[in-house]
Amino acid sequence: MPLSPKQRPGFIWVLLAYLAAGIVSVLLGRPGILPEEWHPLLVVLVIDVIATAVIFLFSLLRSNSSIYDAYWSVAPIAIAGYLIGHAEVDANMVRQLLVFALVSIWGGRLTFNWWRQWTGMAHEDWRYVQLKQQTGKAYWLVSFLGIHQFPTMLVFLGCMSLYPALSSAGNGFNVLDVLGLLVCAVAIWTEATADKQLYRFVTSKPAPGSILNSGLWRHSRHPNYLGEIMFWWGLFFFALASGWQYWWCIVGPISINMLFVFISIPMHEKRSLARRPNYAEHIKQVPKLVPRLRALWPAK
Repeated sequence: MPLSPKQRPGFIWVLLAYLAAGIVSVLLGRPGILPEEWHPLLVVLVIDVIATAVIFLFSLLRSNSSIYDAYWSVAPIAIAGYLIGHAEVDANMVRQLLVFALVSIWGGRLTFNWWRQWTGMAHEDWRYVQLKQQTGKAYWLVSFLGIHQFPTMLVFLGCMSLYPALSSAGNGFNVLDVLGLLVCAVAIWTEATADKQLYRFVTSKPAPGSILNSGLWRHSRHPNYLGEIMFWWGLFFFALASGWQYWWCIVGPISINMLFVFISIPMHEKRSLARRPNYAEHIKQVPKLVPRLRALWPAK
């Protein structure tokens, strides 16, 4: 998909931001920079927070917090690569290859979805614009903590499942790995299909107030979020496959689940109720996340 002249300057800034964050991350990850006795997850956390601060500096320079938006899908690929590079000798190679492939497919597709929709520096996520209006002079502190570091922390919590799946010498490949594969695959398909249907709907320039009520969107008001939530639960099953002692990784999918259910979805619903006259009726007819089984397989 070629970039228009208006898009190119913005994408150059985004590329520079992520290149700078990547260079800083690589330098910090070199032996002897951070204490060698640190747990790999602590190393990942520190580097993740600092890389996010680098992205924030570019957001601040260009007065556009949407420079951060791709970080959600890019960071897990880098984290997965780091954990494989620092894995125990007896780590399960089949699980490593499978999980890294799934994370790469998920992250690459999600990044592409952001790339084809972001029009450049003239565009900023409507939620950030709203926050800027509400917080005034405190906005950039809010942006640093709430728009940049808060999502980074949630993604880190989700990525904790990658440590046992990619680095530890746990159990051999087993039925929980198969479950993780199925859940992640269905999640990626669900999110990709929902994003594709939404993109086609938006680019068709529907009448103001129109509601997407076809395809997956006929059975769930937020099928893209459903797919995202499922993906992190799939990674958690891979963690359990490595060993039940990694049950604590459940904090990741639960945290991300709560983000969408209690923050992201309510914000979108409130906005849709204000902009779409028939959305209240749509809420009554279509489930928030999980489709009704009888709707998917109607009686003959």
